[in-house]
Amino acid sequence: QVQLVESGGGLVQPGGSLRLSCAASGSIFSINSMGWYRQAPGKGRELVAVITSGESTNYADSVKGRFTISRENAKNTVYLQMNSLKPEDTAIYYCNLKAAHYTGHYYVYYWGQGTQVTVSS
Repeated sequence: QVQLVESGGGLVQPGGSLRLSCAASGSIFSINSMGWYRQAPGKGRELVAVITSGESTNYADSVKGRFTISRENAKNTVYLQMNSLKPEDTAIYYCNLKAAHYTGHYYVYYWGQGTQVTVSS
């Protein structure tokens, strides 16, 4: 059983910063990538940032230059440093892990429980 435990959400003023963390535990065969998604009220879930096992990164256009994703492979942990936060960044942020099945035939996806980020004055 794989678990993803997120932390670091909260309330912050516009222009402020937050750092999200997500630690994965359990039986994981081979991690392909870890990332963050978010879902604002009344909207669908969207990709925020993803980082592969080879350290390649991809960001949503709306967060480029403000957010930075990083990971500690030895700890199976991914971070999201969020700077210059805007009210439109308010959402529940979900950690995602993509791993190869031990057969090598397909990928499996795991999700964290979500952490609330609220940007408001």
